[in-house]
Amino acid sequence: MTMPRSRAEMFVVPDQESRFRGPTTGDERRVLTAFLDDQRTTLRMKCMGVEAELAQRAVEPSTLSLLGLVRHLADVERRWFRKVLAGQDAAPRFSSAADPDGDFDGADANAAAVAQAWAAWRDEVAFADRFVAESPDLDVTGHDAWRGTVSLRWVLIHMVEEYARHNGHADLLRERIDGAIGI
Repeated sequence: MTMPRSRAEMFVVPDQESRFRGPTTGDERRVLTAFLDDQRTTLRMKCMGVEAELAQRAVEPSTLSLLGLVRHLADVERRWFRKVLAGQDAAPRFSSAADPDGDFDGADANAAAVAQAWAAWRDEVAFADRFVAESPDLDVTGHDAWRGTVSLRWVLIHMVEEYARHNGHADLLRERIDGAIGI
Protein backbone atom coordinates (compact mmCIF):
# COMPACT_ATOMS: atom_id res chain seq x y z
CA MET A 1 0.00 0.00 0.00
CA THR A 2 1.36 3.41 -0.98
CA MET A 3 1.25 6.04 1.73
CA PRO A 4 -0.54 9.22 0.69
CA ARG A 5 1.76 12.14 0.05
CA SER A 6 1.44 15.31 2.03
CA ARG A 7 0.52 18.51 0.22
CA ALA A 8 4.06 19.80 0.78
CA GLU A 9 5.55 16.77 -0.94
CA MET A 10 3.56 17.61 -4.05
CA PHE A 11 5.50 20.87 -4.41
CA VAL A 12 8.93 20.04 -2.97
CA VAL A 13 10.90 16.89 -2.35
CA PRO A 14 11.36 16.79 1.46
CA ASP A 15 15.07 15.94 1.52
CA GLN A 16 15.74 18.54 -1.20
CA GLU A 17 13.91 21.36 0.56
CA SER A 18 16.29 24.31 0.54
CA ARG A 19 14.26 26.82 2.50
CA PHE A 20 13.93 27.15 6.24
CA ARG A 21 17.55 26.34 7.00
CA GLY A 22 18.26 29.54 8.90
CA PRO A 23 19.30 29.66 12.54
CA THR A 24 16.73 28.94 15.24
CA THR A 25 18.77 30.59 17.98
CA GLY A 26 21.36 33.31 18.22
CA ASP A 27 21.76 36.78 16.85
CA GLU A 28 18.46 38.59 16.25
CA ARG A 29 19.57 40.16 12.95
CA ARG A 30 20.66 36.79 11.59
CA VAL A 31 17.40 35.09 12.61
CA LEU A 32 15.19 37.86 11.18
CA THR A 33 17.06 38.13 7.89
CA ALA A 34 17.03 34.35 7.50
CA PHE A 35 13.24 34.31 7.99
CA LEU A 36 12.86 37.06 5.39
CA ASP A 37 15.15 35.24 2.97
CA ASP A 38 13.10 32.06 3.43
CA GLN A 39 9.94 33.96 2.52
CA ARG A 40 11.60 35.54 -0.53
CA THR A 41 12.78 32.10 -1.64
CA THR A 42 9.23 30.80 -1.25
CA LEU A 43 7.94 33.50 -3.60
CA ARG A 44 10.57 32.60 -6.21
CA MET A 45 9.71 28.95 -5.82
CA LYS A 46 5.98 29.56 -6.28
CA CYS A 47 6.71 31.33 -9.57
CA MET A 48 9.16 28.80 -11.04
CA GLY A 49 8.25 27.04 -14.23
CA VAL A 50 5.11 29.04 -15.04
CA GLU A 51 6.55 32.21 -16.59
CA ALA A 52 3.95 32.30 -19.37
CA GLU A 53 1.14 32.06 -16.79
CA LEU A 54 2.51 34.56 -14.23
CA ALA A 55 -0.10 37.18 -15.15
CA GLN A 56 -3.01 34.71 -15.03
CA ARG A 57 -5.64 36.21 -12.74
CA ALA A 58 -7.07 34.53 -9.67
CA VAL A 59 -10.80 34.77 -10.32
CA GLU A 60 -12.95 37.67 -11.45
CA PRO A 61 -13.14 40.40 -10.33
CA SER A 62 -9.73 40.03 -8.66
CA THR A 63 -6.65 41.25 -10.51
CA LEU A 64 -4.41 39.18 -8.24
CA SER A 65 -1.70 37.27 -10.11
CA LEU A 66 1.75 35.85 -9.36
CA LEU A 67 3.31 38.58 -11.50
CA GLY A 68 1.29 41.18 -9.60
CA LEU A 69 2.67 39.78 -6.35
CA VAL A 70 6.25 40.05 -7.64
CA ARG A 71 5.62 43.65 -8.73
CA HIS A 72 3.86 44.49 -5.46
CA LEU A 73 6.64 43.03 -3.33
CA ALA A 74 9.26 44.92 -5.36
CA ASP A 75 7.37 48.13 -4.52
CA VAL A 76 7.01 47.10 -0.86
CA GLU A 77 10.75 46.37 -0.54
CA ARG A 78 11.49 49.71 -2.21
CA ARG A 79 9.15 51.65 0.05
CA TRP A 80 10.32 50.28 3.38
CA PHE A 81 14.06 50.03 2.78
CA ARG A 82 14.82 52.84 0.30
CA LYS A 83 12.18 55.42 1.13
CA VAL A 84 11.39 54.94 4.82
CA LEU A 85 14.66 53.67 6.27
CA ALA A 86 17.27 55.09 3.85
CA GLY A 87 15.35 58.33 3.32
CA GLN A 88 15.68 58.21 -0.46
CA ASP A 89 13.24 59.86 -2.86
CA ALA A 90 12.11 56.50 -4.24
CA ALA A 91 8.77 56.43 -6.00
CA PRO A 92 7.13 53.03 -6.47
CA ARG A 93 8.07 51.28 -9.70
CA PHE A 94 4.67 49.77 -10.50
CA SER A 95 2.04 51.78 -8.64
CA SER A 96 1.43 55.46 -8.04
CA ALA A 97 -0.92 57.84 -6.26
CA ALA A 98 -2.98 58.00 -9.46
CA ASP A 99 -2.87 54.20 -9.90
CA PRO A 100 -2.43 52.70 -6.41
CA ASP A 101 -3.14 49.17 -7.67
CA GLY A 102 -0.92 49.48 -10.76
CA ASP A 103 1.34 46.73 -9.45
CA PHE A 104 -1.53 44.26 -9.77
CA ASP A 105 -3.70 45.86 -12.46
CA GLY A 106 -0.80 46.47 -14.85
CA ALA A 107 0.68 42.96 -14.67
CA ASP A 108 1.10 41.78 -18.25
CA ALA A 109 2.45 38.36 -19.21
CA ASN A 110 4.74 39.46 -22.04
CA ALA A 111 8.34 38.35 -21.59
CA ALA A 112 9.67 41.91 -21.24
CA ALA A 113 7.20 42.74 -18.45
CA VAL A 114 8.05 39.54 -16.59
CA ALA A 115 11.79 40.21 -16.91
CA GLN A 116 11.29 43.82 -15.78
CA ALA A 117 9.34 42.73 -12.70
CA TRP A 118 11.94 40.17 -11.65
CA ALA A 119 14.81 42.62 -12.28
CA ALA A 120 13.07 45.27 -10.17
CA TRP A 121 12.39 42.77 -7.40
CA ARG A 122 16.02 41.54 -7.40
CA ASP A 123 17.32 45.14 -7.33
CA GLU A 124 15.13 46.04 -4.37
CA VAL A 125 16.01 42.86 -2.46
CA ALA A 126 19.72 43.51 -3.08
CA PHE A 127 19.37 47.08 -1.80
CA ALA A 128 17.47 45.89 1.28
CA ASP A 129 20.07 43.21 2.02
CA ARG A 130 22.91 45.75 1.74
CA PHE A 131 21.04 48.24 3.91
CA VAL A 132 20.46 45.65 6.64
CA ALA A 133 24.05 44.38 6.51
CA GLU A 134 25.49 47.91 6.71
CA SER A 135 23.17 49.14 9.48
CA PRO A 136 24.93 49.39 12.84
CA ASP A 137 22.01 47.73 14.63
CA LEU A 138 18.29 47.00 14.39
CA ASP A 139 17.42 50.23 16.17
CA VAL A 140 18.09 52.31 13.03
CA THR A 141 14.91 54.29 12.40
CA GLY A 142 13.08 56.00 9.60
CA HIS A 143 9.87 57.93 9.27
CA ASP A 144 6.76 56.43 7.74
CA ALA A 145 3.74 58.61 6.93
CA TRP A 146 1.37 55.88 8.26
CA ARG A 147 3.24 54.55 11.28
CA GLY A 148 5.48 57.42 12.34
CA THR A 149 8.93 56.36 13.50
CA VAL A 150 9.76 52.74 12.68
CA SER A 151 12.87 50.73 13.42
CA LEU A 152 14.75 48.38 11.13
CA ARG A 153 13.68 45.60 13.52
CA TRP A 154 10.00 46.47 12.98
CA VAL A 155 10.45 46.65 9.19
CA LEU A 156 12.12 43.21 9.08
CA ILE A 157 9.27 41.68 11.09
CA HIS A 158 6.71 43.46 8.91
CA MET A 159 8.43 42.20 5.74
CA VAL A 160 8.30 38.59 6.98
CA GLU A 161 4.57 39.06 7.62
CA GLU A 162 4.04 40.75 4.22
CA TYR A 163 5.74 37.93 2.32
CA ALA A 164 4.07 35.20 4.37
CA ARG A 165 0.62 36.64 3.66
CA HIS A 166 1.29 37.03 -0.05
CA ASN A 167 2.93 33.61 -0.27
CA GLY A 168 -0.42 32.24 0.89
CA HIS A 169 -2.00 34.02 -2.06
CA ALA A 170 0.75 32.58 -4.29
CA ASP A 171 -0.18 29.06 -3.09
CA LEU A 172 -3.72 29.51 -4.32
CA LEU A 173 -2.68 31.15 -7.58
CA ARG A 174 -0.17 28.43 -8.38
CA GLU A 175 -2.72 25.70 -7.66
CA ARG A 176 -5.11 27.42 -10.06
CA ILE A 177 -2.45 27.63 -12.78
CA ASP A 178 -1.13 24.07 -12.82
CA GLY A 179 -2.41 22.22 -9.79
CA ALA A 180 0.88 22.48 -7.86
CA ILE A 181 0.16 22.59 -4.14
CA GLY A 182 2.19 22.64 -0.98
CA ILE A 183 4.40 24.90 1.04
